[in-house]
Amino acid sequence: MTMSIVAIFLFWPLAIPAIINASKVNPLLQQGNYAEAQRAADESKKWSKWALIVGIAWYVIAIACCALGGVAGIMGADTSTTSY
Repeated sequence: MTMSIVAIFLFWPLAIPAIINASKVNPLLQQGNYAEAQRAADESKKWSKWALIVGIAWYVIAIACCALGGVAGIMGADTSTTSY
């Protein structure tokens, strides 16, 4: 459940199925349905990993674009004071 909650801060669309599956694990264990509980845990882990991967990639791309835009702005800045 912890990884699912962390994933919701990075990329919530994929973290929602992870939280839903993680919330199914304990009730299934209490019912004695160990195979279904394991399947729900595996599904939760899969969705959490995807949310983490996509979320981290999204933030890296956003930061790179901001940095490149800033560098391009600095390189293209006209600092001359001559008037025509």
